[in-house]
Parts: sequence; structure tokens; C-alpha cells
Amino acid sequence: MDLFEYQARDMFAAHGVPVLDGAIATTPEQARAAAERIGAKSGGVTVVKAQVKTGGRGKAGGVKVARSAAEAGELAGQILGMDIKGHTVKTVMIAQGAKIAEEYYFSVLLDRANRRYLAMCSKEGGMDIEALAVERPEALAKVPVDPIVGIDAAKAREIVDAAGFDEADRATIAEVIAKLWDVYAAEDATLVEVNPLVKTEDGQIVALDGKVSIDGNSDFRHPDHEQYVDHSKTDPLEVLATEKGLNYVKLDGNVGIIGNGAGLVMSTLDVVAYAGEEFVGADGQHPAPANFLDIGGGANAEIMANGLEIIMGDPQVKAIFVNVFGGITACDAVANGIVGAIEMLKQRGETPTLPIVVRLDGNNAVLGRTILDDAEHDIIELVDTMDGAARRVAELAAAAK
Repeated sequence: MDLFEYQARDMFAAHGVPVLDGAIATTPEQARAAAERIGAKSGGVTVVKAQVKTGGRGKAGGVKVARSAAEAGELAGQILGMDIKGHTVKTVMIAQGAKIAEEYYFSVLLDRANRRYLAMCSKEGGMDIEALAVERPEALAKVPVDPIVGIDAAKAREIVDAAGFDEADRATIAEVIAKLWDVYAAEDATLVEVNPLVKTEDGQIVALDGKVSIDGNSDFRHPDHEQYVDHSKTDPLEVLATEKGLNYVKLDGNVGIIGNGAGLVMSTLDVVAYAGEEFVGADGQHPAPANFLDIGGGANAEIMANGLEIIMGDPQVKAIFVNVFGGITACDAVANGIVGAIEMLKQRGETPTLPIVVRLDGNNAVLGRTILDDAEHDIIELVDTMDGAARRVAELAAAAK
């Protein structure tokens, strides 16, 4: 999960990284009020910064200096609603102005190829750090970091030495780098980047900008990370699936997919997309997968009901494909889960009406098919093979009104 700059700033502050004052605003009026308070600390000067999860804000006009609170409000009005590389600006950060003497660059990231971390640092920070890395790579120090040791005082000193900082500044910069490492390690980040890390005219080292990416696999250790989730960018069905403990990703097609196991579901997406090329719906589109939904190893009635409820909540879905290979969870348990799910949904007042094509294979597949036959639900259709089931569900989706 990538954080907005203001969230990274707050995280930096919590770990003792020196930052300047800042506040967020979603209207010009809020921006003006924030600038009145914050600008008092910097001679009335503030910076209005678009909050989007992409680079190049400055070049796109999403970062502007205001000399008064009134100007900050005007600039916020210009920036809010702006499109920056496909991201609409809904929030701006009003940041305290700074008298900058020098701009630097620092980051620490996960180096997957070498199974370690990598610290990068340069005396030449700013918007064009990417160009610097290509055109003058010698100006960007790259220092491997042992995951066991991390960035201690000695490693921080090694980084500032490699970057070639002036001797008078090295101790202070190394101290800030060590604190940025604390952010990286304590928050289970995969990236912490500061561009620019600045030296002010009075000699202070300050993180003027921040980018943080957090490893979602560590969420169980960080319940407070929920506050950083941008739900406005998350599909409501994906939010509902997360609440129910299901692995669901919304796609653009009209065939709902349920499977047990990520590999099987991925294969199912492919065969449905391929089968859909044979048919054309009333909208002129070929049937295609509407989602990825992995119910995992246990397919009891509640799990299956939750899966069907989520898929049926997608108005684009015209037909559903349940593709299960029985292993530890046998096919008869899955079949009972499907039957129970339909009854459970009926009790919730959500009687299923979409056609459901079911393919069962593996452990107790014959018994599972018998259970579904005996249930005599007219919306369920059994098909023996994965390819055949994919073709049938695509046909049903194309024929739907």
C-alpha cells in the first residue's frame, strides 16, 4: 500500500524524523485557514501540494508556493480537481515554507533480486533524480543493507560517506537516515523515500517530502495501518469481500468466477476469456471474467454464500462459474456448500436468479454432482469439464438480457 505524502509526513514525525508543519485541505476555504496558521511560522509562505499517489506533481503544476493565506486558497482551488497522470486531486497539503540551502535524496527499499535492502543517497536531490540515476549514476550512492543489522550508526555513516556529503553535515544527515530506517523497519515498509531531504539556511536537515510503501502482508502486526487505506479508490465489492475474509478482485467482464485456489482461479479466468471469444452479447461485447474470487480450501455454506452474495452484487454479472477441484475439501462438501448457500441467501431475502454453471472434479466429484442433481435447483447446471463449463457459462452470459 502506498501512502499519501501527508500520511508519510505524519509517520516520519512519529518516529522522530525532522519535518515541517503541514495540514490537509479538501476545499479552498480549508486551505486558506490552514495557511493562516502554518504560514505564521514561515513568514506567511506556504506550499500547496497535490496529494496523489504518483510522481511528477511539480512538473504537472500540482505543487505551488503561496505568499499569503489568500493566495494559498486560490492555488488550492486551481489544484483541487486537477488530473495528474490519471489521478484526480481531491486533497491538498498545506506545508510550511522553508528557506532551502541544499537539496539531497535518500531512499531505502527492498532489493528482491539480492535478498537484502538497498539504501540510495545523493547530494543532488530534486525532481530529476531519475534522470540523475541514468545520466550520472556515480552521483547516486548505492549501499547494500544487511536485513539482520539494518542501518545502524556505522551503516548510516557509510551511506553519507559514499554520497560525499561535507564533513560538517555528515553526522546530522546520518542521524536522520538512521531515523528513516526506524520508519522502514518498524512500519514493515518496502520503500521509504525522501526527495528532497533538505538543508535549510540555518543548517537544519529536514524531510521536505516523503514517499512510503507498506507491505500489506504485515497488516496483522499493524492494525493502525487501516487509517492509511484510501477507500475512495477501492471497489465497494472488494471492501465487502475483505470484511468477509475472501480474496476478491473486481474485473471488467460479466462472468462471475468462484474457485478454490489461486492457481485454479487464474486458469479459470483464462479459459473463460478464451471461450468468450466465440460469443457476442446484446451489448456487442464478448463475455469475459467479472472477477477473481478464491474461496480457499474450505467451501462451507457460509463461505460459498458470501462469495455468491458478492458476485451477485455486481450488476455487470450475467452468469456465474463455480470451478472446484476437490482435494482436502471434498467435492461433496463443496456441493453441500452450494446448496446451503442458495438456501442461506433465500433466507436473507436474496434469492439467486443468475444461472450458475458448476464444474466439480477430484475428491468425491461424483457424489458432489449427485448432491447438486438431487437439489433440483433450476439455476444450477453441471458440466463435467473445465473447458466445457467455460464455454457454457460464456454462452449463458452472452444470451442474458
